[in-house]
Amino acid sequence: MTPRERLKLALAHQETDLTPYSLEVDLHTRERLAELSGDEHFDRDLEHHFAYVGIGYPETAARVDRNHYTDAFGVIWEEAILGELGVVRNPILREPSLRGYQFPSPHLPGLFDDFGARVSEAVESGRWVSWGIGFSLYERAWSLRGIESFLLDLVEHPDFAHELLDRICEFNLALIAQACQYPIDMVRFGDDWGSQRGLIMGPALWREFIKPRFARMVQAAASFGKATFLHSDGDIYEIIPDLIEIGLTTLNPVQPDVMDIYQVKREYGKDIAFHGGVSVQHFLPDSTPEEVRAGVRRLIAEVGAGGGFIIAPTHSLGNDIPPENLLVLVEEFTHQQPRG
Repeated sequence: MTPRERLKLALAHQETDLTPYSLEVDLHTRERLAELSGDEHFDRDLEHHFAYVGIGYPETAARVDRNHYTDAFGVIWEEAILGELGVVRNPILREPSLRGYQFPSPHLPGLFDDFGARVSEAVESGRWVSWGIGFSLYERAWSLRGIESFLLDLVEHPDFAHELLDRICEFNLALIAQACQYPIDMVRFGDDWGSQRGLIMGPALWREFIKPRFARMVQAAASFGKATFLHSDGDIYEIIPDLIEIGLTTLNPVQPDVMDIYQVKREYGKDIAFHGGVSVQHFLPDSTPEEVRAGVRRLIAEVGAGGGFIIAPTHSLGNDIPPENLLVLVEEFTHQQPRG
């Protein structure tokens, strides 16, 4: 069974030969693991289930100076750590108005020129091919306006907030329509709505401002026959029924530090698939290798049963994770006992 075949069945909530997984290891981490294991090819059995093909837009950065860059929306980011997202400096929209602001174009000449060739190469690899939009609604709005200002706008300047989110949504829909002309399998969205204690803006404001636009984007991708994927950190448990209603295919990362992934699977596992489940906040950094092994096996056995689950770390792998635990992760992902 190829990774793509396995993903297709899992997302259709059907049993697979093994629980599909996703594990991205950067070059530095890989070197550490190769040294620890004494085996340069310690990850020889690691199957890459996902192939992500991007266009680098609108995240395309123009360097301002050593510590600052701009994205396609003109937002200036201060990059405290090289390669990290950074923080917004002096938001562009200082007042609750779009007057005088020019949105970037989603139809730049050449934007998708080599996209088809890269998608074809990914398809030939037998992996599940995805493309996506980060900062897809709320995050794009606060990057333009500032977090505090935009959250206040939801209450004090709702007409402006609706207008801004509509413009962002229209921009995204134009990109989706172009990307979905190619044989990708999935459209991914990134938009962090949750904190450690629930939705940042609360369910009522989320349903008024975010849900209808997110629904348009999910349903646009679905109209082209594409699966959909949402990355949203934090506790968003109370809106999972809304995401099912919208038609979202896959939710990531189902952060177990703030949501009980076993309960979530029991309640909603027939209607939506889950990607993640292996916490990088506490579980991987603070557990022993034996605890990691037992925890991963339980996730595979219980959450992976019946399909609808791709096991993966909940975020990028930090330097606080003992390399011994990462080696266990690789071993447990790649040496699963076949189901049935």
